[in-house]
Amino acid sequence: MAYEKKEQPEVNIGTAGHVDHGKTTLVYSLTGIWTSKHSEELKRGMTIKLGYADGGIYRCSNCPFPEEYQPLPECKECPSGSEPELLRRISYVDAPGHEILMTTMLSGAAIMDGALLVIAANEKCPQPQTFEHFKALEIIGIKNLIIVQNKVDVVSRERARESYNEIKRLIEGTWAENAPIIPISALKGANIDVLMAAIQKYIPTPERDLTKPPLMHIVRSFDVNKPGTPPEKLAGGVVGGTLSQGELKIGDEIVILPGMKVKKSGGREEYQAIYTEVTSLRFGEIEVEKALPGGLLAVGTKLDPSITKRDQLIGNVLTIPNNKLPIIDHIEMEYHLLERVVGAKEFITARPIQAKERLMITIGTALTKGVVERVSSNVIEISLSKPIVGISGSRAVFSREINGKWRLAGWGILKL
Repeated sequence: MAYEKKEQPEVNIGTAGHVDHGKTTLVYSLTGIWTSKHSEELKRGMTIKLGYADGGIYRCSNCPFPEEYQPLPECKECPSGSEPELLRRISYVDAPGHEILMTTMLSGAAIMDGALLVIAANEKCPQPQTFEHFKALEIIGIKNLIIVQNKVDVVSRERARESYNEIKRLIEGTWAENAPIIPISALKGANIDVLMAAIQKYIPTPERDLTKPPLMHIVRSFDVNKPGTPPEKLAGGVVGGTLSQGELKIGDEIVILPGMKVKKSGGREEYQAIYTEVTSLRFGEIEVEKALPGGLLAVGTKLDPSITKRDQLIGNVLTIPNNKLPIIDHIEMEYHLLERVVGAKEFITARPIQAKERLMITIGTALTKGVVERVSSNVIEISLSKPIVGISGSRAVFSREINGKWRLAGWGILKL
């Protein structure tokens, strides 16, 4: 796959971890972009929605390791005018850490190629959402993980060592046992160069198939027009996500599935596919004529912006009209139930799934409730409250309601 021009990000890296462990500050250190932008996030000092920021990894040929790895296209160690080489561009997905936002984190994890699990050294490990996010990354299928031991600047040497040992015990015997642990201070930018070197080594750009039809899970949709814009100057609606396969060009005809809910005669409701055309392609501040897989992509369309405003199309899938994907409201899968309920402070043993039990289902970036119709020791059938695009082999993650909160409970592989 060719990214010779390095115009677009090649890989999506997510942040995960307990609330207030420094995920958003870390993304700022890596990109210079503060991802918490919504008024409620700024007011409460926490990430509520998925945040996005594009950055790069640069290498200065005049500097030794690890100083050679830098987040900006200028070297602070060398004389003015020195230009480090751009190795690749990266899109960062900043997932919220609060327990009530677990489903949002799962939607973000669906588009991650690798993850940074951020663990603050000034708190005992694991905190509830540290463990919950760690399990979520495992069941989503994340293979490339770096553990970022943050806030080492506010603890003693002894506490930093104790924190490191706690992290080692957390990952011992798990899928992430050999993941690197990088001590940093995101706030002060300490060891960011070491972390960038680790990202370059441990989170490679995945191989993707450009010969397949384009496929993009939508993680956001919005209206770019300012209030008061006259109708003749309105820009079309925008959908955002990441291409997992194929390529997309300006002028391509596309379809968004399952689409938009409409009311029919007699009060009946159904979802109708949305057909439109690509008018622009943008990665952050970079506009391109053709988009390849990887990176967080904003697709401009000819849609009425009222259709895309306020994230109304999250969970849909973008593809081309001749790529016939099934729309389903009933799923069957072989499932795996976690041994314990994760995310809660107390230890709760997971009870077996029951028929008629309500679950929250996350498939790709789609989120829907469902009712268990049939369950055996390893197979479960669930009727969904709203339809999804059925892609065989997709991972479905389910949560169950415990003490009024949705807790991660298990996962399965979709069978069609």
